[in-house]
Amino acid sequence: MNVESKLRRRSFLKALGLAAPSLAGAPGFAASEREKTSLRTSPPKELAADVVIIGGGLGGCAAALAAARNGLRVILTEETDWIGGQLTSQAVPPDENPWIETFGATRSFLDLRRRIRDYYLRNYPLTAEARARPNLNPGNGNVSRLCHEPRVALAVLEDLFAPLIAGQQVLRLLRHQAVDAVVNADRVEAVRVRSQESERELVLRAPLFIDATELGDLLPLTKTEYVTGAESQKETGEPHAPSEAAPRNMQAFTCCFAMDYLAGEDHTIQRPDAYTFWRDFVPPLKPAWPGRLFSWEYSDPVTLKPKTVGTDPENGTGLWVYRRIADRSQFVPRTYRGDISLVNWPQNDYLLGNLCEVPSAEAAQHLARAKQLSLSWFYWMQTEAPRPDGSTGWKGLRLRPDIVDTEDGLAKYPYIRESRRIRAEFTVLEQHISTDYRLKETGGRREDVQAASFNDSVGIGSYRIDLHPTTGGQNYIDISSVPFQIPLGSLIPQRVENLLPACKNLGVTHISNGCYRLHPVEWNIGEAAGTLAAFCIQKKTVPRAVRGSAGQLKSLQNLLSGQGVPLNWPKVTPR
Repeated sequence: MNVESKLRRRSFLKALGLAAPSLAGAPGFAASEREKTSLRTSPPKELAADVVIIGGGLGGCAAALAAARNGLRVILTEETDWIGGQLTSQAVPPDENPWIETFGATRSFLDLRRRIRDYYLRNYPLTAEARARPNLNPGNGNVSRLCHEPRVALAVLEDLFAPLIAGQQVLRLLRHQAVDAVVNADRVEAVRVRSQESERELVLRAPLFIDATELGDLLPLTKTEYVTGAESQKETGEPHAPSEAAPRNMQAFTCCFAMDYLAGEDHTIQRPDAYTFWRDFVPPLKPAWPGRLFSWEYSDPVTLKPKTVGTDPENGTGLWVYRRIADRSQFVPRTYRGDISLVNWPQNDYLLGNLCEVPSAEAAQHLARAKQLSLSWFYWMQTEAPRPDGSTGWKGLRLRPDIVDTEDGLAKYPYIRESRRIRAEFTVLEQHISTDYRLKETGGRREDVQAASFNDSVGIGSYRIDLHPTTGGQNYIDISSVPFQIPLGSLIPQRVENLLPACKNLGVTHISNGCYRLHPVEWNIGEAAGTLAAFCIQKKTVPRAVRGSAGQLKSLQNLLSGQGVPLNWPKVTPR
């Protein structure tokens, strides 16, 4: 080990010693105002690693695991107290492609899915019939082949990180948020993070930084060029882009929640303060929404025509099974008192504002109103929702705060569909992935249609271009896409040399983001970023130079392939 490596390692080990929380930040020991003031005014301590990853969602976890697997020392921060992002703290069962049981994702993501199933087999009292199923779906939800409780995914991720944390290869800082950055010319030198419990601040230094936050928080802090909302058709040429750019026009976010149903019982919650507003709210969308938001009728995402899909928790039909995460029939009697359904439905998408590119007070107001929306929707189902038998309301619906580990019963963090996106060396457009557009190249032969081929591919993904209604008044855009690649150019900012995206903040557009934002794709983006970071550290180079060198690009792709990251799709039929 050379002198430079010894010094870096000594700095990292010293940082690990400083990372232990004080009693002021520990459970049961609230920091006094005097202690907090002292922490705010005293010079922040500095920690160093090979790579600093801000954001512990799926992309951040994948990036950290890949970087550690390739020998890097990692600092990983997370705003909540749960890693895993949309799979855990946002409480969204995985949205995946139809081939996911055998291929269509990285080896490590498929292993994550296998471990989730194994967790149920080891720890849950399954029936013999359920235990015999090779592809167990714990909730039998129809949105995914693996609908499961958020806490199970958390436990599996914790197991993956346990040896890395114990071996001091990964330092994890939960409940920490990035608040500032030090930038010198085209390089990020440090990021300052603040504990949300003690208000202690730390300065994190590394040769490479990865932004895996849900909203692309590092981009404005590091002055990295980025775009938000919808680009204009003049800029991108996309058939579904608007004629004028609309930076504030972003997909709705959602405060998800879990519920079960206990027939004959009354679990009606207190009437939410904003209930009347949300009960009578008509989404201001074009094309028009069919009527009030609180209804079983909504816009069909594909045709935009009125569509009615109710729910019946007593008989397990309709929206009840859409994201059901526990089907009690698969477990021995009395394991669950009722099925558990996760509510991420059209009726609790929040349309009245964004969480980024607005003042913090406004963002907080939007989050509070979104929570009122979800609680009001739940209360409406308990009290006013039309039932198949002609009566109204299911009083037996019960919020399950224990499932999401919160007091109010809502997920720890809102489900984010769209964030800031880097202005990248290469931006993926609708034209690269849209089935209809790509068919033009085949003369209409659907069996031959393929997405654009990228020689700098660092992964793959597949999902429909699925855009939910937006804060700018746009109804659904839901169109077929072709299984696609993730080009390395979409991970490289146009100017900044040592910052990589690992979430929804890569070089995509408002339209193409609609299929690059799902669970296995985000994981692949993060895994590619973490592997690229390790490659750059080992080769003493920067991401831009790797893409610009045919030899280095091939070496990186060989490294990714060797570690189970597919770079190309076999011939499959588009969704």
